[in-house]
Amino acid sequence: MLLRQNERTALFIDGASLHHAARNLGFEVDFRSLRNLFESQCLFQRAFYYAAMPETDDYSPLRPLTDWLAYNGYHLVLKNAREFTDHSGRRRIKGNMDVELTVDLLEQAGRLDHAVIVSGDSDLRRAVEAVQARGVRVTVISSMRSTPPMIGDDLRRQADLFVELADIAPSFTRRQAEPRNTPRQGPVRHPADINSDETSDS
Repeated sequence: MLLRQNERTALFIDGASLHHAARNLGFEVDFRSLRNLFESQCLFQRAFYYAAMPETDDYSPLRPLTDWLAYNGYHLVLKNAREFTDHSGRRRIKGNMDVELTVDLLEQAGRLDHAVIVSGDSDLRRAVEAVQARGVRVTVISSMRSTPPMIGDDLRRQADLFVELADIAPSFTRRQAEPRNTPRQGPVRHPADINSDETSDS
């Protein structure tokens, strides 16, 4: 991941993107180990975690995770997800967190040397370019090995460094990742690039 001991570093996690990539690659994230990894290898500033919560009184499976993160050093950025029914009658959740992540990234840029973004959404490309112009090095963590690939080509090319999630997973997972043997593909689009109105509530 090329963390440097003398760099002020912050971590920006798109919760839905990390969840889907990890599930696809076959592992569960140990968030305590993830934070410890950063604290031991750089001048760690803060970890942001972004999640859209269902706008309902029903129990959300996300709640235990977000509660744990809040008590264990993560800065939570939550918003209500909106439910809707698509043209085929399926229940969908709209809860894209790109704007929230972008705002925090820009606000933190003046206090950082290195921003690590866990997301593959190409909509973040312009935000990455903006903080790079302020002298911040940007690493993007996502996956080309998931099916479909989770990293948008525009974002991958804009980042100073792209890190394959499956390669670093053993450092912060409860069970080792089992990467799929998929051939390298050409430029790809993140699922959110194709239809930003449809995203999972997982």
